[in-house]
Amino acid sequence: MKVIEHLERANNPLISYEIIPPKRGGSAEQMLSVVEKLMPYDPPFIDVTSHSAEVSYKQMPDGAWQRCVKRKRPGTLGLCAAIEARFDIDTVPHLLCRGFTREETEDALIELNYLGIDNVLAIRGDDKGYDKTIPSDRSQNEYAIDLVRQIRAMNHGEYLEDLMEAAPTDFCIGVGGYPEKHFEAPNLAWDIMHLKEKVDAGAHYVVTQMFFDNEKYFDFVDRCRDVGIDVPIIPGLKIITSKRHLRSLPRYFHTDIPEELAAEIEAADPEHVDDVGVEWALRQTEELMSAGVPCTHFYIMSSADTVKRIVEPMREMA
Repeated sequence: MKVIEHLERANNPLISYEIIPPKRGGSAEQMLSVVEKLMPYDPPFIDVTSHSAEVSYKQMPDGAWQRCVKRKRPGTLGLCAAIEARFDIDTVPHLLCRGFTREETEDALIELNYLGIDNVLAIRGDDKGYDKTIPSDRSQNEYAIDLVRQIRAMNHGEYLEDLMEAAPTDFCIGVGGYPEKHFEAPNLAWDIMHLKEKVDAGAHYVVTQMFFDNEKYFDFVDRCRDVGIDVPIIPGLKIITSKRHLRSLPRYFHTDIPEELAAEIEAADPEHVDDVGVEWALRQTEELMSAGVPCTHFYIMSSADTVKRIVEPMREMA
């Protein structure tokens, strides 16, 4: 089932999750066990992140440093297929512009279509410090809007080659939104206009970057509606579980942590930081659901233990 169909048919606000594939050499069972812990809470769909190749350096026995380029977390498509087969839960694989050619993207979409996976999230991807060399007979999507256009074209039966009687796909396309603006955008209004372009190009819904102040989400949604963005906008939440998140989350995700929350985390015993994070996220979720959001999306990555402390009381309220 498509994400937008889940949203349309829901009688109560939904809670979805985002996980990360295991590191190269890891076991899929590690992440499948995370999904299994979520099963009692009836997840409507689960996002699985994707990662392009990145550069790292390894010191050799002679003291020299060797440059290595590899994907640390492959397996997005396989993990999605395994989740759908074992748990009968819809998955949303992430597709990236960076690190992949349009030809590789088309192949991935064909694989997903054959697997019966109906949803994809089209994103530009993080800059990992590696610019993949694109052969002269290949091409690359530069921005998420280009990726959305490619997926929409396949939904119309239009492939990179002019194929006779090509079968159309039928993907539900999600894109990212930034309540505090993308860090490369000059201002929020500019960023929202580019989001509208992605929706006009064929995106069916938006899921936001994590935020810790609901007022920023509400203002973002209002401004999106004002410019004609009428698709569902799903809020994305992250539970702070350690003091290092005070620095790592703003650094890597360019999100603001409210003074009150930061002060509570700083003052908390390290063993109880997760209590502060859970309580804050619970209050966020309650307010968002009371405001009628279609779904709340949790970035849990590789553990379900903390988010269970939020979905259990929310399930009792429902």
